[in-house]
Amino acid sequence: MVELPPLSPQYALALAALLVLAVDTLAPGDRKDGLLASIAGAGTLVATGLAVWFAWAGTGSDAFTSFEGALVVDDLALFFTVLVGSIATLVVAASYDYVREHAHAAEYYALVLLATTGMSVLAAANSLATVFVALELVSLPSYVLVGFLKSNKDSVEASMKYFLVGALSSAVMLYGISLVYGATGSLALADIGAAAAEQSLDGVFGVGVLMVLGGFLFKTASVPFHFWAPEAYEGAPAPISAFLSSASKAAGFAAAFRVFTVGFPLDAVASTVNWALVLAVLAAVTMTLGNFAAARQESVKRMLAYSSIGHAGYVLIGLAALAGDADRLVLGASMMHLFAYGFMNTGAFLFVALAEHWGVGETFEDYAGLGRRAPVASLAMTVFVFSLAGLPVGVGILSKYFLFASAVDAGFVWLVAIAVVNSALSLYFYSRVVKALWVTEPETAFDIRSRPAGLYAAVVTAGVVTVLLLVAFDPVADTAVSAATALLG
Repeated sequence: MVELPPLSPQYALALAALLVLAVDTLAPGDRKDGLLASIAGAGTLVATGLAVWFAWAGTGSDAFTSFEGALVVDDLALFFTVLVGSIATLVVAASYDYVREHAHAAEYYALVLLATTGMSVLAAANSLATVFVALELVSLPSYVLVGFLKSNKDSVEASMKYFLVGALSSAVMLYGISLVYGATGSLALADIGAAAAEQSLDGVFGVGVLMVLGGFLFKTASVPFHFWAPEAYEGAPAPISAFLSSASKAAGFAAAFRVFTVGFPLDAVASTVNWALVLAVLAAVTMTLGNFAAARQESVKRMLAYSSIGHAGYVLIGLAALAGDADRLVLGASMMHLFAYGFMNTGAFLFVALAEHWGVGETFEDYAGLGRRAPVASLAMTVFVFSLAGLPVGVGILSKYFLFASAVDAGFVWLVAIAVVNSALSLYFYSRVVKALWVTEPETAFDIRSRPAGLYAAVVTAGVVTVLLLVAFDPVADTAVSAATALLG
């Protein structure tokens, strides 16, 4: 067989984006929505399939490096490439009905593919320079996608806010990278880690680390750089809200895991800046703020936006627990939760897109009676929200169990106690969705006149995967633990 380059998934995504633009350029006046969606879907499927194949063949165990070590293909990169590729496939399928007949459908699919390319590159980034470039490749298409509904004031306003806050966070992160370079003389993560271990670095390095941390907190919608997320997720097209809150968040955490374990190893930099203790406090605040704010919302979409902030707090536990007696399992458990969350959260936002397509409204009360009119989609939504809460109907209970149990073993009982309380609180606002779907009687009668195939297929597929992972979680867990083991040495 022909030996494929280790970066083949990233190449497939980039080529698919270029092909979409080429087709639109060669036939600008023709209606070709199905062709464009097929090319985009094929690109994400091929990239995901290649990443699965490489992971199964053990490619990630050898940690292939490319471009003078700026990129590395290991278990971490393959794990998150599978995740973001899968989410992008669901989003492309759902978007067919959302942007069909739209004048700029080609640009929409190309931007989704380019952002996905950036996310997969971000997971493989092995240098602070590559991390920053990949972050910008994710961010710039995302700004445009949030404001894609140009005739919608909320969409344009959300895009502008997202852009302004994103530009500020990029500037802060870039300045932090320059400080780290000035203190260590290198941008390669391994060289930075070696310099930190061999010499006593001053406060300039510590300030640089904190500024880089701020950039990651923005990308993952964590406190105190979370305030853009509810506005962006609410104003964006619902498939894009799913894409950003799941895939973009996962890619941001993937890069953070590598940067802070390889470039800023805690045992080498703790005397200068103990970032794990900072993250422990931020994890507690992030999950608490996200869940309490979600409990106060009347809009389902905005509730899911704040809920995504809460889940960012859960994932931060994996890095924070490295300050204690943590082993590879706690970091791997954070990766497991991101994988499970990706399908649960994407499916929930795509159900919101389905409700928007039907024109039933945005509040919990507007969802009343949908269970009887659309039982299959409503059952999938029930699985999503209960699994997000940690009930044993989907994979969410497993990922939370592994994460909380491993953090307790690391000595962070207080942080897990806060997480358990927040998880219990989340059951309240997630149950409101289920109550509206199946129990509450609608105030006005309405009919569902169309059942968009793409959206339905994406919602049902996400629901099936969420349930199947409950009984087939071992491959995910093994790959996550393997990736964490490689990072922690």
